[in-house]
Amino acid sequence: MLTDLELTGRTRSHVVQYTSPRFAAQPQVAEAFLAMRAAAQKDGIDMQPFSTFRDFNTQLRIWNHKFAGKKPLYDEYGRVRDRSAMSEEEIIRHILDWSALPGGSRHHWGTEIDVVDAAAMPLGYRPKLLPEETGEGGIFRPLHQWLDENLHRFGFFRPYQKQQGGMFPEPWHLSYAPLSVPALQAMSVDLLADTLCNAELSGKETVLALLPELYRNHILNIADVPTA
Repeated sequence: MLTDLELTGRTRSHVVQYTSPRFAAQPQVAEAFLAMRAAAQKDGIDMQPFSTFRDFNTQLRIWNHKFAGKKPLYDEYGRVRDRSAMSEEEIIRHILDWSALPGGSRHHWGTEIDVVDAAAMPLGYRPKLLPEETGEGGIFRPLHQWLDENLHRFGFFRPYQKQQGGMFPEPWHLSYAPLSVPALQAMSVDLLADTLCNAELSGKETVLALLPELYRNHILNIADVPTA
């Protein structure tokens, strides 16, 4: 069972740093991922972790940069939104289309891995983690076809499999169900509120006012976990 600090990304005591490939995760997650990666390699796919454990301060920096306009806001098709006439609440809601609240990110748990296929990338290519890469004709389409058939064998599922009123679909985001399911059960809106109250979070007053709704729609609202 993760502690409150571990659930909200304020410590990394629950994760181990690995070097080849480079990623951080809970040991049980790493074991399952490396087994899945080895299976994919046999089919010509070089599955690489692109984003894994992310601490609170990193998520806070992402949030504040997006709030301030230092990073773009995307629509569901990966197109940059015009934010010139957006209210603070609209900015917050559009950040949450693709990015979690600090303290509320599943990446804090050490159970989540965003994946790419290094074998499919031209020299110097920088993954965008946008729909154009995973859809029909996308550079990572073969990776995701392989995952469609195999990820459940290793205990993983896609929490953002489809659009259901919260986060936009993120097929690259894999979650290790045996540990992420109990982590989500241990989370609470009160824990998140207490965490954010002491943070230098842009738009904090509006976020806290909306938090019960945001918690339902963007943290609890995930795809069903496969039972077999």
